[in-house]
Amino acid sequence: MYAAFPPHQHVWWLAPVSLGLLYATLTVGRPSVRSCAGTGFVFGLAFFVPLLPWIGEYVGPLPWLALAAVMAAYLALFGAVAAVTMRLRWRPLWFALSWVSVEALRSAFPFGGFPWGRTAFSQVQGWYLPLTSVIGVPGVSFVIALSGAAAASLIVRVVGRRTVTPRTAPLRTVTVALAATAVVLPLVGGALVSILGSPFTTETGRVEVAAIQGNVPRLGLDFNAQRRAVLDNHVRETLRLAEQVNDRTRPAPDLVLWPENAADAPPTVYPDSAASIRAAVSAVGAPIAFGTWLPIEGGGATNTVLLWGEHDGFADPEPSGRYDKHIIQPFGEYLPWRSFFRLFSSYADRAGDFRPGTGPAVLTADTRNGPVTMGVATCWEVAFDEAAQQSVREDAQFLFVPTNNATFGKTDMTYQQLAMSQVRAVETGRSVVVAATSGVSALVAPDGSLIDESQIFTPDILQTALQLRSGQTPAVRLGPWPQRLIVLATVIGFLYALRGRISLDVLAGRREPATTKEHDGKQGL
Repeated sequence: MYAAFPPHQHVWWLAPVSLGLLYATLTVGRPSVRSCAGTGFVFGLAFFVPLLPWIGEYVGPLPWLALAAVMAAYLALFGAVAAVTMRLRWRPLWFALSWVSVEALRSAFPFGGFPWGRTAFSQVQGWYLPLTSVIGVPGVSFVIALSGAAAASLIVRVVGRRTVTPRTAPLRTVTVALAATAVVLPLVGGALVSILGSPFTTETGRVEVAAIQGNVPRLGLDFNAQRRAVLDNHVRETLRLAEQVNDRTRPAPDLVLWPENAADAPPTVYPDSAASIRAAVSAVGAPIAFGTWLPIEGGGATNTVLLWGEHDGFADPEPSGRYDKHIIQPFGEYLPWRSFFRLFSSYADRAGDFRPGTGPAVLTADTRNGPVTMGVATCWEVAFDEAAQQSVREDAQFLFVPTNNATFGKTDMTYQQLAMSQVRAVETGRSVVVAATSGVSALVAPDGSLIDESQIFTPDILQTALQLRSGQTPAVRLGPWPQRLIVLATVIGFLYALRGRISLDVLAGRREPATTKEHDGKQGL
């Protein structure tokens, strides 16, 4: 499962294969709830430990291994739930429903959840990816789990040595047909949507966009310890862009995008920062959107994207738009239960004191070719379905993902996050611009393909005539409802499977349910 995720996405097919193997393991013999929970926990450790080492890049292994263990505990819960629901007929369906339900739970609880490693995010090179525009991220996770489990079930039934009687032959035939359909139908559907290409949205024009990656002066938690160093790097690259425009070696951009934390010294607090940003806007002759932080009266701060406009070749005196990050990252941008967690790590007090923003998730820039509306999902937010979907409902024509990965070093984290942006492009039918301080920055087409990308920890300028699109995909229209229905079905199935069938002994893994009226002198529960 780990190998299916970036940067190894060319073996995306390992996701359904791994879940097929997990299904087979959970259904061999008559496993108890306890043994299935143990299997899920081991699977979770084997997946999350290699997926998340970037968590401890500069703070040591304890946070990394603790988070991996917590995520593995969710998969232990999955194993327990699946053990119960798969007592019902057609086990691959209940396996997939249980998988997505626990994935939804860990993506929401606690502290807003941890969606990293959702199954759909492994598919940026996969055949299931086009389905994201129809059924969203939860739906794609479901069909991957269903396909893997159905394939495993199909293999067992075809090559297994179970005796087939005239009575059981029709049922076996129907089961094999359903399993084969569950494997083939999603792939055919994905291929069809891919051939049609963004069939649910319409191109409304193009905008010349430049994404600036200025790089950082140092790696690690102190990437911005030198005031204005990060800002100066991005101003320098923007002035280089302006020189190339003047030399006619590059087309003039309509809009310039800087990453999260690009203005490490907020222009509303430091006049010299504001002056530098105005100089960059005037030099390039286009609005600039950039990430910064803004203090809140009474304490705390917001992780903010400001839009600084331009008219007649001169920068506006003040920012013309503002977006405050809605979904902030626990244990990074803020620390829940600070007094408790500081007992375990000296780094606890280095967590921020950011507050979530509210309001629209879009910014509208007045460009030389008319207004352009971009949806903003800052860094951590791109992992959550509601962030991108909200901006599209607010008429975003493309998505902007400003991010800062400098605090995670040269790890797989930036590639895993880029994959999420590629999935969001397909889900919403929108182009995506990823602007990172230190990489990887990227320009993503509505079909999820990369138009261009930068190298990590290298200053760069990415530019293209980006598609603007309107309309909503079925995934955006449906919003959270597919996931809610999956969770509801799982709960109902779980309760039904428990109804009058499973004794406390079975739940404890000590014995099989009673099959006669009397068992060891007791009625079966």
